[in-house]
Amino acid sequence: MTAIAKVTSIRWTMGDGATVTCAGPGTPYRGSERMVDSPDCGHRYASTSSGQPGERFPLTATSTWTVDWEVVGGGADSGQFTETRDSTVGVRVGEVQVVN
Repeated sequence: MTAIAKVTSIRWTMGDGATVTCAGPGTPYRGSERMVDSPDCGHRYASTSSGQPGERFPLTATSTWTVDWEVVGGGADSGQFTETRDSTVGVRVGEVQVVN
């Protein structure tokens, strides 16, 4: 059997009331790009997380995967299904700068 899984979307619940939905897996972070906004999916926090439990925003990522599968050499069976996974982590925002 061969299976190929691809992320088709990720829904980010940012913990500050905002939700961001990205088509596909998004763009990997590169430290060399400094503070440049994401070209396809991003979020900026407008306040610190100091008033939150544990001083962290509860960030939840819910990914939707599409899996294509087929039986190799043992028949002509194939198909596709979707799978959803989520994970939550605390994000600490200690400083927010405003530039005029």
